[in-house]
Amino acid sequence: MTPTTQHPREFAEQHMHTILARLAGPGAVPRADQVDAVHAVLQPASRVLVVQATGWGKSAVYWAATHAIRSTGAGPTLVVSPLLALMRDQVSAAERAGLKAATVNSTNVDDWDDVFQQLDADAIDVLLVSPERLGNPRFAARLGALLARVGLIVIDEAHCISDWGFDFRPDYQRLARALLSTPTASVLATTATANERVTQDIGAQLSAHAGGGWDAPHGGNTVTFRGTLARTSLTLSVVPNLSPLERYAWLADALAQLPGSGIVYVLTVAEAERLTAFLRTCGHAVDAYTGQIDADTRQKVEDRLRHNQVKAVVATSALGMGYDKPDLGFCVHVGSPSTPVAYYQQVGRAGRAVAHAEGVLLPSDADERIWDYFATASIPDASTAAKVLQSLGNKDGVGRSLIELEADTGVRRGRLEALLKILAVEGVVDKDGPAWRATGAPYVHDTAKWTALAQVRQQEAGIMRQYAHGQGCLMAYLQTALDDPSPAPCGRCSVCTGHLPFPGRTPSQDKLLAARDFLRGVDVDIEPRKRWPAGVGRKGAIRGFDAGRAVAFADDPGWVAELMALKTQALKTQAFRAQSLHRSDASRHAEVAEVGELPLALLEGAVATLGRWVKNWSARPVCVVPLPSPDMALNRSLAAHIARRGKLPLHEVLRWTGGAAPDDAASTPVVAHLEAAIQWGTPADSHEEARNLPSGPVLLVASHVRTRWAATVAAALLREHGASQVLLLALHLQP
Repeated sequence: MTPTTQHPREFAEQHMHTILARLAGPGAVPRADQVDAVHAVLQPASRVLVVQATGWGKSAVYWAATHAIRSTGAGPTLVVSPLLALMRDQVSAAERAGLKAATVNSTNVDDWDDVFQQLDADAIDVLLVSPERLGNPRFAARLGALLARVGLIVIDEAHCISDWGFDFRPDYQRLARALLSTPTASVLATTATANERVTQDIGAQLSAHAGGGWDAPHGGNTVTFRGTLARTSLTLSVVPNLSPLERYAWLADALAQLPGSGIVYVLTVAEAERLTAFLRTCGHAVDAYTGQIDADTRQKVEDRLRHNQVKAVVATSALGMGYDKPDLGFCVHVGSPSTPVAYYQQVGRAGRAVAHAEGVLLPSDADERIWDYFATASIPDASTAAKVLQSLGNKDGVGRSLIELEADTGVRRGRLEALLKILAVEGVVDKDGPAWRATGAPYVHDTAKWTALAQVRQQEAGIMRQYAHGQGCLMAYLQTALDDPSPAPCGRCSVCTGHLPFPGRTPSQDKLLAARDFLRGVDVDIEPRKRWPAGVGRKGAIRGFDAGRAVAFADDPGWVAELMALKTQALKTQAFRAQSLHRSDASRHAEVAEVGELPLALLEGAVATLGRWVKNWSARPVCVVPLPSPDMALNRSLAAHIARRGKLPLHEVLRWTGGAAPDDAASTPVVAHLEAAIQWGTPADSHEEARNLPSGPVLLVASHVRTRWAATVAAALLREHGASQVLLLALHLQP
């Protein structure tokens, strides 16, 4: 690959100089380790891993290697990128480096034929693809011919192919395995976020999947370049012990003084949308960025931040890897990621090309509940895997849709999708259009591996917990957690100096009041269910509640104390019910009704929610009906309050029979249970006039709603008994 008339390292250095001059100006000088990395990549069929901090210049290495390889007449470089934002930036960077680049992804399907034609004409130097392309028949059909021609394969953000990585993606690992089998091309894997365990795993995967014809002088071993991860331009801080409301107020104060423009990271989509709306009411120019916005909107938001047209983007982890804004002035986390590696990956976006940037963590007591969900959702369970494979096996090779599998196995949709991707990586299942099928290959559950991974994630959560409590220099803490070879106190962070960025430990009172008033005025929609699941009594389209509103959603920062009080009251009613099951129905109903009271602020919040919602109604409800449940006290209390304030009759025309519905199950078993449990009828001690449902719209009320299935079944019964419309009101919509 390297001309014999020039020393190999000089050849690498020449092309590194050329690329850096185009990217950073004629005075740019490559570092020795960058040249060494390019030199290693240029060896025949080499396997190279570069683990370096964001801003070190990893992309310059593969552009220089591509430039050198193409100068010898070899084929193009294939770059695998996990995010569309990353691919857009890389296409732009490659073109600045003087390389012709193109991409094949889900947003430019109409351009694929033109791209393939240019590849056939050898007119493209760099092709960027997303990991999901392997599952596309059009791309898969051309993959073999493409791999026979490429001179270099780059796996960017390579921690995604490791089971031990903080952002492991089965699709990414599956594609990487297919690409790594090519016998002639060199492979370069790069990441800024890999501890020693992840580094070793990536290196082992690169070597293990090397094809025939390996003649590199490295004996088949991956050559690893790893440097310090310390960031001298970044000042890290932790502002402890803020309530959810105080975090909102703190950020509203801080944006007035934080340098430049930046990113505010949150853990959920709902939080991103809610926080963005609040900051806008405070006069700040901010945009939201989540996995639920479309590709065009994403690009517009990225561009607005890149050109400093907004002060901040409030984002989930959807904005992270590869987003290129070297002058990002700050990164604030409202809530903590579950691992120090994930935190470093995100906070490391700031301060790449500026002398000073702020990285601030505002930890939350609710963080660990979110960590637990994401930590367990992606780890397969042996019994669940067996249940899914049995369901697929019962179809004699005919595929099953996700909906069919969910109904048959009782596994909830999110966990089912994660499991199927892992089984696909193992070659046990594959996908044909929307249908999954078993391949016939046996599945061997690696109990030791998955148990160890669960333990590692628990350990990482413990490390992040200690970081959030400021137990030592923050930068050194991250370095140590990532197995940096040379951790050292930074002398700049809030632990080293004792200094916190403005507004310090206490936000202003006016922002606190503004946050409370705003958050308590946010309308939370409850989306109606659309279709009944397979395997239950009712079929087809649902005729249930038409629209729904809740006072609060999830860990709503505007209602933290009240939601805690609501939870306490719910536990009291459950305990009281369990103790009084031996009593008569009438006695039990009377006594349970006396257990506790709903928080007055939430009741007033419900009235305020109805006051805003009434503007959208075509007709006023004719009565209030409490949603039946095993523990009716809270629902009855809410219904009575709404009926009294709205001067509406209260009709308890639905009752609950039997035990509670199964928790954390798929839709079919839940709905089947609810169809038997929710019955038409009234308590024995109810008044005669409360037993008949008047004609017209009905307001169905509940203290809390989670899956929406209980409200859906109850509303369907109300519609079947004459209600012209059902509106749902809840105090708390749980995720």
